[in-house]
Amino acid sequence: MTKLSIIIVNYNVKYFLEQCLISVFNACTNIRYEVFVVDNNSVDGSCTMVKERFPKVKLLENKKNYGFSYANNQAIKQAKGQYILLLNPDTVVEEDSFEKCIRFMDTNPDAGGLTVKMIDGKGNFLPESKRALPTPTVSFYKIFGFTGLFPKSKRFAKYYLGHLNENKINEIEILPGAFMFLRKETLDKTGLLDEEYFMYGEDIDLSYRITKEGYKNYYFPKTVIIHYKGESTKKGSLNYVYIFYKAMMIFAQKHFSNKNAKAFSFLINLAIYFRAFLAVLSRFIKNIFLPSLDFLTIYLIYIFIEPVWENYKFGDSGQYPKEFLKYAVPSYIVVWLINIWFNGGYSKQIKFFNLIKGVGIGTVVILAIYALLPENLRFSRALILVGCAFTFMITYINRLIVHHLKFFPQRFKRNRRLKLIIIGLIDEINRVEKIITKAEIKPLIIGKVSPSEETKNSYHIGTIKQLEEIVKVHRIDEIVFCAKNIPSNQIISNMLRLASFNLDYKIAQPDTLSIIGSNSIETTGELYTVEINSISNNENIRNKRIFDIVSSVLILLFSPFILLFFKIPYKLINNSVHVLLGSKTWVGYKTESDVNAENLPKIKKGILTPLDLRSEKEQNVTFIHNANLAYAKNYKIWNDLNILLKGFKQIGR
Repeated sequence: MTKLSIIIVNYNVKYFLEQCLISVFNACTNIRYEVFVVDNNSVDGSCTMVKERFPKVKLLENKKNYGFSYANNQAIKQAKGQYILLLNPDTVVEEDSFEKCIRFMDTNPDAGGLTVKMIDGKGNFLPESKRALPTPTVSFYKIFGFTGLFPKSKRFAKYYLGHLNENKINEIEILPGAFMFLRKETLDKTGLLDEEYFMYGEDIDLSYRITKEGYKNYYFPKTVIIHYKGESTKKGSLNYVYIFYKAMMIFAQKHFSNKNAKAFSFLINLAIYFRAFLAVLSRFIKNIFLPSLDFLTIYLIYIFIEPVWENYKFGDSGQYPKEFLKYAVPSYIVVWLINIWFNGGYSKQIKFFNLIKGVGIGTVVILAIYALLPENLRFSRALILVGCAFTFMITYINRLIVHHLKFFPQRFKRNRRLKLIIIGLIDEINRVEKIITKAEIKPLIIGKVSPSEETKNSYHIGTIKQLEEIVKVHRIDEIVFCAKNIPSNQIISNMLRLASFNLDYKIAQPDTLSIIGSNSIETTGELYTVEINSISNNENIRNKRIFDIVSSVLILLFSPFILLFFKIPYKLINNSVHVLLGSKTWVGYKTESDVNAENLPKIKKGILTPLDLRSEKEQNVTFIHNANLAYAKNYKIWNDLNILLKGFKQIGR
């Protein structure tokens, strides 16, 4: 008889799913089990990875995303286990997690379900590991911030049951959807997940129905899992706010009295608009603050330097008309800011060179336009050049200010390289080092640490028991665990032990090309990988878009002459407009029915492809795939220019 059926619903988190499945199979050594992966129409190659790496998995491939509840129910209907585990793909379980859960459930027949202690990618406890029923009062305290202000209060922090000890077994009301360990017998009585919930709320609904049937839900912290919260879903978006609170309204209308349901619905609607307003306001301020600060400070500098220059040059003021400050200066500033933006000056990672490049190119553009203007509009070339110098200084100072304000996302690249240590044995350490050195981010590897005293060798700087001392002495930023040499429970226990150091952690599973990690529950996670990333770099995305815009504008400007050489002129205009508006790109992948491009970074549909210059006889499926791969992996703006020039006669197709 199958003891445990593990069900994982996946949507576009291939690397995390791979790591999750490795940890799941490691935890199933001593039990009779089955593993389901239900894929909700992912486009990142998840299904191919599962088929190749985990043939034991029962893979259900949906051709449409029907939602979390529907996908789980698909597998539950086929499951044969005495217990059902609903598990998120962005989790890592300990080797004995399942055995401990089974023992607890076997000895507590009143338990309908349980969940475990969850930590994030930095070793911090996740409060949603234990939750109460979101009644109107409980929800009010959570929505309006009282829970955060009084995290241990029995009244104000009831949403997360903040008064309960996170290290003790307790009866709770709500099981989180990331890890729901359920008795199959209970599901037979309560029914499956309610498919009216597309995502969010289904865990609350099912947990509530379990307690209504007379069973108990338990928080069981005797085993700990990592949950890279934010990987399966992006929790900070407006869409999340809307879907989550709408799910709460469905729950209220279904389970609360009419009076309470109306009160709850009013509260939820208020919360939706309140949170949406805050999210929009926050995003608006974050996006507009730095450009506005740049514009304002540069303009103020011009107000100061204009009379100073007048006195120096002419000996008195009034030489420049009021139109100079009213129209000319704002125009200069706009050109500088646009070029700073195009060169990455407003990206999250601030680079000194990008700022110089943006201001420099902007100045060249301003001077070029200046030279074409009539004499009465050429106010002062010197003030443009002086403004250029001040613009660079001011924008740099502004970014120094923003860098130290946590609210804003822009940060200067750290002055020193990221320092990391690798914990493992020589073979795995060498493999991990190769992945790290081939990755885009190249940290400084300080040393290697042995998993135990017995395995310590001359190449190790210490053992895992000395981690605290190693971290302090070498000022370590990140630890990479080789999972082949260190069990998950030891990895997790060390993350908990070092949580106060605010380190980053990554886990290198055996025989994989990726090293998974996550900075916090708010980030999308980070990884080192030798997979393609070149064309998906922010700088290359920006360069490709600039190329498309500039080339489209030039083609449209010279179209009266170019059209003479095309049989179907309107297609050239149509393609140029589509590229200019961003619905297409001049150069994209070659796609055919037998060519799979789902593992490649996403770009717009191309007018031309890297294979347009090749003979049709050469173009078998493997050749096309390799050509697409090479284009994505080694992307340069000059490649697009070369393909566009050589294939120019085909751009009107």
